[in-house]
Order: sequence, then C-alpha cells, then structure tokens
Amino acid sequence: MTLENKTVVVTGAAKGIGYATARRCVEDGAKVVIADVDEDAGHAAEEDLKKLGEVTFVHGDVSERLDVRNIMAATIGAYGEIDALVNNAGIVHSADFLELEEADFDRVLKVNLKGMFLCGQAVARHMVDRVKEDGPAGAIVNMSSVNAVFAIPNQVPYTISKGGVNQLTKVMALSLAEYGIRVNAIGPGSIATDLLKAAVSDPDARDRILSRTPMRRVGEPKEIAGVAAFLLSDDAAYITGQTIYADGGRLPLNYTVPIDGND
Repeated sequence: MTLENKTVVVTGAAKGIGYATARRCVEDGAKVVIADVDEDAGHAAEEDLKKLGEVTFVHGDVSERLDVRNIMAATIGAYGEIDALVNNAGIVHSADFLELEEADFDRVLKVNLKGMFLCGQAVARHMVDRVKEDGPAGAIVNMSSVNAVFAIPNQVPYTISKGGVNQLTKVMALSLAEYGIRVNAIGPGSIATDLLKAAVSDPDARDRILSRTPMRRVGEPKEIAGVAAFLLSDDAAYITGQTIYADGGRLPLNYTVPIDGND
C-alpha cells in the first residue's frame, strides 16, 4: 500500500486515532493536513510528524461551515490538491436518556454527524470538479464505531450519531461512485485512546471491556490507522459504501468470554 504524493486531510487529528492515522499517512508517503479545534495539541502533532514528512496543522471546527471552507482552502493553498479525507473528529457526552439536555444532544450531533457531512461534501465537490477535468478521483473514510450497531444507554447522541455516519457513508458512496470517488467507514471497538483510559484504569471496567472482546485485549490507534490507510489506497480500489469493523471480534459475540485475572 502507498499514499505516495497524495494529499490527505485528517480531522480531529491532534490526538488518538486521528493522530495515529495522520502519522500512518505520512509514513506511507502522503502530505497530511491535521485539522483540529485544539490548537496546542494540533501544533504539537504537526511538530512531531514533520520529522517524518510534509504536515500542516489547520485550526478549525468541523461543525462550522466557514471553518470547513477554511480547512479546504488552507489545504489547497499548501499542497494544491485534496486526494483523500479521513473524517475522524468526534465528541461524546454522557447522560441518561431521561436526563439528556437538548443542547448537549445538538452539540454531539453537530460535530459527529453534521461535521462529517460538511467536510465530506466540501472535499467531494473539489474531487468531482477535478474528475470532470480528467483528473484523478479520490477516497473518503468516515470514522464510525461498533456503537453504530450497539447501543449504550448513557451515550445517547454519540450512539445515534454513529448510526447516522454509517448511513451517510452509504449515501455518499452511491452518490459519488459515478465519479470514481470511494467512500467507506471504519467501526472501531475498544481502542486505547484518552477516552478509554479512565475505563481501563479501573479493574472492573477493564474486565467488562475485555469480557465482550474475543481477542481479549484493547485495540491500538495504529491498528485503526492501518485500516484507514488500506481504504485510502489503491489496494481498496473496488471497495465502497462499506463499514469495516475493527473490534477484536466484538460484533459477532452473543455472550461474554472468561477473563484471566492475571492478564
């Protein structure tokens, strides 16, 4: 697999899965734009990844149309083209269904679903114009979750948003197929990011996570990045409209597995 000379925009790339994906893309030869609302972490990620290749940090909120426009303009200004997008930016908010505030519901949906729509549409319009001028097509990867299928009672907007991401992926794939633009999604399971640290630091919570994971371990961000790199590459040239679940076997499981307390 190679992304040599490709320009890739990765949203929410200052930390976690987004950072790992940006790193993998740079390692595979791409020029990468890190888009994130966290300026300090974004600049730190840029400084770190510049040791490996061409990387630019752009501050922006994916839920705001003008910010998305600025991210696209900055990318084209820096590298001339946009060949691929990884729609990774996302947030969570914990609250029981009966207690959830409307503002918090809106905030999560705005980033996790509307943000992917805005970024996906902006990049796709650029790609379509390029294809019409006999240029190369492109690829888009949306970050979904196993929680697009499962439900968590105290993660109402997050779960709903990820279900929407799966449908958005299918709609985008069908709409853009005639231009040769591929759109897929990744559904991670339990991955070792900052969001999961609090859970895995508690032995009981860690056992609950591992008991529903047949591979009996938490995944690493770089393992999700590897799936993203594949889906962006020409090795996935005939794959579109799919959600690839990288979850250690969790989705097929209809029971729990025993956990060795000595692990």
